[in-house]
Amino acid sequence: MAFSAITAAAITVRRHSILSSNLTTTVTLLSIRTHRPHHTRKLITTMAASSTTPSPEQKITAPYGSWSSPITSDVVSGASKSLGGTAVDSHGRLFWIESRPTESGRSVIVKGGNGENEEAIDVTPKEFSVRTVAQEYGGGAFSISGETVVFSNYKDQRLYKQSTDSKDSAPVPLTPDYGGPLVSYADGVYDTSLNRFITVMEDRRESSLNAITSIVSIELGGNTIQEPKVLVGGNDFYAFPRLSPEGKKLAWIEWSHPNMPWDKSELWVGYISDTGDVYKRVCVAGGDPAIVESPTEPKWSDEGELFFITDRKSGFWNLHKWFESDNTVAPIYSLEAEFARPLWVFGMNSYEIIKGQNNLIACSYRQKGRSYLGILDKNKNTLSVLQSPFTDLMNITSGVQCLYIEGASGVHPLSIAKVSLDDQASNIVDFQIVWSSSPTISEYKSYFSSPEFIEFPTEVPGEMAYAYYYPPINPIYEASQDEKPPLLLKSHGGPTAEARGILNLNIQFWTSRGWAFVDVNYGGSTGYGRAYRERLLKRWGIVDVNDCCSCAQFLVDSGKADGERLCITGGSAGGYTTLAALAFKKTFKAGSSLYGVADLKLLKEETHKFESRYMDNLVGGEKEFFERSPINFVDQFSCPIILFQGLEDKVVPPEQARTIYKALKAKGLPVALVEYEGEQHGFRKAENIKFTLEQQMVFFARLVGHFKVAEEIVPIKIDNFD
Repeated sequence: MAFSAITAAAITVRRHSILSSNLTTTVTLLSIRTHRPHHTRKLITTMAASSTTPSPEQKITAPYGSWSSPITSDVVSGASKSLGGTAVDSHGRLFWIESRPTESGRSVIVKGGNGENEEAIDVTPKEFSVRTVAQEYGGGAFSISGETVVFSNYKDQRLYKQSTDSKDSAPVPLTPDYGGPLVSYADGVYDTSLNRFITVMEDRRESSLNAITSIVSIELGGNTIQEPKVLVGGNDFYAFPRLSPEGKKLAWIEWSHPNMPWDKSELWVGYISDTGDVYKRVCVAGGDPAIVESPTEPKWSDEGELFFITDRKSGFWNLHKWFESDNTVAPIYSLEAEFARPLWVFGMNSYEIIKGQNNLIACSYRQKGRSYLGILDKNKNTLSVLQSPFTDLMNITSGVQCLYIEGASGVHPLSIAKVSLDDQASNIVDFQIVWSSSPTISEYKSYFSSPEFIEFPTEVPGEMAYAYYYPPINPIYEASQDEKPPLLLKSHGGPTAEARGILNLNIQFWTSRGWAFVDVNYGGSTGYGRAYRERLLKRWGIVDVNDCCSCAQFLVDSGKADGERLCITGGSAGGYTTLAALAFKKTFKAGSSLYGVADLKLLKEETHKFESRYMDNLVGGEKEFFERSPINFVDQFSCPIILFQGLEDKVVPPEQARTIYKALKAKGLPVALVEYEGEQHGFRKAENIKFTLEQQMVFFARLVGHFKVAEEIVPIKIDNFD
């Protein structure tokens, strides 16, 4: 939808969708091959040839921020495809979920081609979208066994069964129709011995704010749809139900309020009777009050061994093994690195037992802002590191004599790569990209700004924090030597999450126009162990704000940014940090909040169950809730703010944005609010991604930039300014 004239300061975009000592390092030189993905002309890796960069004397001198760039908002919004998980069927064929902004954010299961000459095809019919809203953030929306896929449909949240072999196979519902999307399912596995599907169920029929979560079984055979049968229940939350090979034991993770799963959780094993009931339970990890840990990602080997990841003692998520005979656990390999991520979404898969070589485990771990691909020998307790073009790794799926890894780097966008190993699984012999979120991205290579991992001092003496800094780069333009670039600082969401230094066209949109950009991992971020993660406990709105301000000042002092043109942006919890920084500090000259939190007390009362007690540990008591809420200190705001909000957001309800907008407008500060119909927590539609990006840039340019943007963009009206 084009915007020819926009005159209201607070606008609603109404768009209804019609469409260690034993550590060894293996170094191997790789040739990267590519495979043609679905709906693209040709996939070209970023190591391919790119456009010629003009020599320095050819460059045009122009103010930072005013440079023209081919990385347009259309390019960014069209290249914002995301992944919702990968799986391999009995034939070794790869499947993945692909979210498409150009189809209003519809998520589709795609079946990979068999060889380089076969195109990938959509499995999901056009009237379906594969997505679950369990715990709002979803994940684990599909599972494959043999030639059958079970998936969650977004519109009604029911589970459906479909054949993956026939292109025209129609999905068949497995769960009851409750008259609306009131019951959601996630993270399921097949129980082939009893012909059923075991999954996490979230039931919101009695209360949307206090859903009942349990592990249930759903019959796969028969002609009638039956009510799910509860196998495990009674606690607040469940995840990772995983069945042993013989079908007699079920492992799962559970946790209870006020903890989040990364604070304290428990790993249980239940024994299954011949009738399919769980008749006996054993707590494997997390039950000892003297040990603080958060076990996650249980997985059974073909021999019936149970592996999982936990952060007991060391404070780092490392791989462990359960010894059933005496109910003890032991680490397989200890390293001050994170082998897992926080459980924000269901279905994460950070490691895989390699098929045919059950003593070997393929895994990924993070140290100092970088991911590594490794092979753990569980018998020898050794770790071999494999060289990979990816410096950022997410999920790993074991294929037939290969691995499929989701990854990226400073020069690779989010991609899936097929990784073939030698017979000993000690070297990568082939690395083939089979899917890319931005398949034609290499044509912009000369405009890319590479992330620089920086460590900067915080306000606490001797304490450091981390960030990725991206300098302004454009092969056509340069600024005068006496000018410093404007800086856009991003505060990530969560706040228990992590900024990752990967090729992101959203960032390149800014840097190719002459902006410096920095993505901050403030205290409380993941990827650096429990101690770093817990810096934020009881201090949300203080540590994160101070670290963002310290990072900006560090870059100013280093000569990398103009201290008078510092802007801050963030979404969700990052939006809260943005608003808090603008209310309680004077470092930044303007800000942009995307579905951010203005009132902590209101958020606690209105948000969904998963995060309803999250802030108890992050903030504290009633006094702290008041003192950390930007809405209560409107008089301390002193610079322009633009706000963006989805009207169907159940994590941060729209009233948050409206309240802060009205208050800032009444105070007389330049402010604008954009609301999107049909959007939830995070924007999925291409037109809204595009509009948000353009209006942020124009807003900053008009109010603090002192330059005119190169594009012809009609700005929205800003209250107290236009």
